[in-house]
Amino acid sequence: MAGEPTAPVAPSLAGMPGVNKAVAAKLAKIGLRSQEDLALHLPLRFEDETLITPVAAAPPGVSVQCEVTIISSDVAFRPRRQLVARAQDDAGDLLVLRFLNFYPSQQKQLQPGAHLRVFGEIRHGFFGAEMVHPRCQKVEPDEALPQTLTPVYPTTAGVGQGTMRRLVQRALTVADLSETLPEALLRTHKLAPFADSVRLLHQPPHVEFGESIERVQQAAWQRVRFDELLAQQISLRRAYVRRREHTAPRLPSTGELTNALLTSLPFALTAAQQRVCTEIRQDLAQAHPMQRLLQGDVGSGKTVVAALAMLQAVENGYQAALMAPTEILAEQHYLKLQQWLPPLGIEVAWLTGSLKKKDKTAMLEAVASGQARVVVGTHALIEDTVSFKQLGLAVIDEQHRFGVRQRLALRQKTIQVETTSGAADTAGPTGTAGTASSVHQLMMSATPIPRTLAMSLYADLDVSVIDELPPGRTPIRTRLVTAARREEVVARVHEACLGGHQAYWICPLVDESETLDLQNAIATYEALRTELPDIHVGLVHGRMKADEKSATMEAFGRNDIQLLVSTTVIEVGVDVPNATLMVIEHAERFGLAQLHQLRGRVGRGAAESSCILMYAPPLSEMARARLKVIFENTDGFEIARHDLQLRGPGEFIGARQSGLPMLKYADLEDPVLIEAARTAAEAMLRDYPDHAERHLQRWLAGAEELLKA
Repeated sequence: MAGEPTAPVAPSLAGMPGVNKAVAAKLAKIGLRSQEDLALHLPLRFEDETLITPVAAAPPGVSVQCEVTIISSDVAFRPRRQLVARAQDDAGDLLVLRFLNFYPSQQKQLQPGAHLRVFGEIRHGFFGAEMVHPRCQKVEPDEALPQTLTPVYPTTAGVGQGTMRRLVQRALTVADLSETLPEALLRTHKLAPFADSVRLLHQPPHVEFGESIERVQQAAWQRVRFDELLAQQISLRRAYVRRREHTAPRLPSTGELTNALLTSLPFALTAAQQRVCTEIRQDLAQAHPMQRLLQGDVGSGKTVVAALAMLQAVENGYQAALMAPTEILAEQHYLKLQQWLPPLGIEVAWLTGSLKKKDKTAMLEAVASGQARVVVGTHALIEDTVSFKQLGLAVIDEQHRFGVRQRLALRQKTIQVETTSGAADTAGPTGTAGTASSVHQLMMSATPIPRTLAMSLYADLDVSVIDELPPGRTPIRTRLVTAARREEVVARVHEACLGGHQAYWICPLVDESETLDLQNAIATYEALRTELPDIHVGLVHGRMKADEKSATMEAFGRNDIQLLVSTTVIEVGVDVPNATLMVIEHAERFGLAQLHQLRGRVGRGAAESSCILMYAPPLSEMARARLKVIFENTDGFEIARHDLQLRGPGEFIGARQSGLPMLKYADLEDPVLIEAARTAAEAMLRDYPDHAERHLQRWLAGAEELLKA
């Protein structure tokens, strides 16, 4: 019932039978802090100790259990010190047990006459049938066999399988496995009972061992995965609702500045850009803070959408800030906004850590006074010295590259609001003075997120997607070339540059590395200058001074430089329509998202463009898979889906740095289950809040606080 009391916080494992402080600390490292955690610590796989296999009948390549009697046991010293025991089963067939590392207790266990059950893979060699490092258990001749399969658990150093099994078995008898879902939801989603499901996943019956074990456990897995997703969705939806309880300045669109910008642009917005602009425009007009993630593939036109959102804030007398992770990306945004906004009478400020003191002071004063209505910069925007007069909208580009605190720091910059008496008061997002007000936030990402991942891990945000490219963009041809054909690639670059176009040459390192045999940017720059004396070659990398990087990028933009050698600092934001050729050296060393972003630096004009991926064989399986994906696909969302499959969700979204606990059991490629969990989460929060609280306590146990960022 909805009025049921919430479950108490589970006590620590320390001090419980079989768990001292040292063991409790080791268990905590893998997230096991309570009996409930142990009960939900599910096996990786199972071993069948319910059967005895005769030595002569053991199949090759499969671990089996044999029951044997030790005939002899000796320590051999050639070719190395090892314990060798000879044993035989009831049929009289011999089995050699070999231990390359052993303890005195094992020598004692393997004394002649001992009756053992040994588990391992039997191999046939010079000495006949042999098990190396089998698991041994001393038993009586007629001792009963187990009735369930033996689980193998994820564990940590210092906690063996035997200890883990004992702890989990005890937890299954004492942990609270009562239902946290109301009966109505159990019926609606046709879910198996929770306690029965958990016990079946720990102890499947031996008669079902083999391929059918998955079928027997299917309903149990469905229940556990659903519950895990449900806890995540409840937590994220609750965070979403709490954010909407905050107030924010209403920023309705007057059209005064936004229409002026649209009229001045030499292009028309795509249907997708218009759609997301409408979503953002409606959000900004609300009295609660916008929290919207804007996704768009490489070159889809996110910057102009952000500019229109910022102008909507300016139309209402507020300031807007755009923060980017790198100086090159921030400067690209600044230069583009400098083309668009000053003609409309809007001053744009530029703040980075490399500004000279005099220039930085002037910029800070312009921001604090409100003279600069739009501010663009890097992490410098969140320094204590930066103070806005009235910040209404914070735009964060490539948001996944910033940590939680960095994103919050910009959103929480002080703003001025009007009190009921008409006087200006200062208030932050907590609203300690005047009228409490938060800053609207628009986060942008050119690294697409697969739909199922967005549904699951970004349920606390509103998501907009620009899913089409501007007209006139030509498809980019991708080619795979071995490093042995470098001379041909150089000739292709030479041809493109003499034909009036420009090219990029990307290297993974700046300086020489003794450990990685990679071409570095500086050496490549020098080599290409020698090989191509009749074209201008430039160099840009992260260790250059900001003014040097800016000068080089400006020269490339003017076509004073035809070939730009660079590291991945030009991964995002660089827009040179005349660049039609991209060479990525040691492409096997790059991730899929990076390869896609780098490739997107070309193909931004009407001319046919190519991306050459140079690789050094032999390739690992993962590298081969990545290059196959990037070669066969140009759609960023499809590439992201493959990336998720190759790397797994933990690594894929690790850069979000949200602190959100990763899913252990749920499948993020199952949109039907995710959608069901979303629907159930809304019903739980609306109709069964106490059940929702108990469910969160079971699955997140305090980790939900991390979501407040």
